[in-house]
Amino acid sequence: MIGAVLAGGRGSRLGEESKPAALLAGRPLVLYPLEALAAVCDRVAVVCKSSTRLPDLGDAERWDEPDEPQHPLAGIVHALERADGEAVLVCAADMPFVTAEACRSLIRAQPKARAIVAVSDSVLQPTFALYAPQALPTLKAAPPDTALTKTVEELHPTRVAFPSHLMKSINTPEDLEHAESKRAGA
Repeated sequence: MIGAVLAGGRGSRLGEESKPAALLAGRPLVLYPLEALAAVCDRVAVVCKSSTRLPDLGDAERWDEPDEPQHPLAGIVHALERADGEAVLVCAADMPFVTAEACRSLIRAQPKARAIVAVSDSVLQPTFALYAPQALPTLKAAPPDTALTKTVEELHPTRVAFPSHLMKSINTPEDLEHAESKRAGA
């Protein structure tokens, strides 16, 4: 299984030049999910646009996805294509509270499913999920303007519930400030 951090978004709401490189508690945001995935996967990559500025990723690979479309589905599809028939555990680059144990929970859920997806507060979280190679045809066939959640629903995913604080995304300066205070209090 390959771990893939999805970092292909624009991140314009955060107001940073590079969302993955934005600092949270003195560390680039992308390193938090990368660390969680690296704890459970032998191989990890950051999937991003060619123009995405990334910090030093250590042993992680960089996989440049096509510049268009600007859609999280593009990163998932690209990761599955690059994985050479292996399953891919994905996590968005802006989810700094995902843990290695949360990753293990997805892995243990149901190995035969095409997709095992996190759910928080009854909402599907398709950017924290495990996708089997068999999911690729459905994901590739989705029209580019279709919501990611709707496309993933077509896979009839196994759902794994998580507390909302683990699924929190950093999208705005206020989110980053709140996450900073949570990290300081930890």
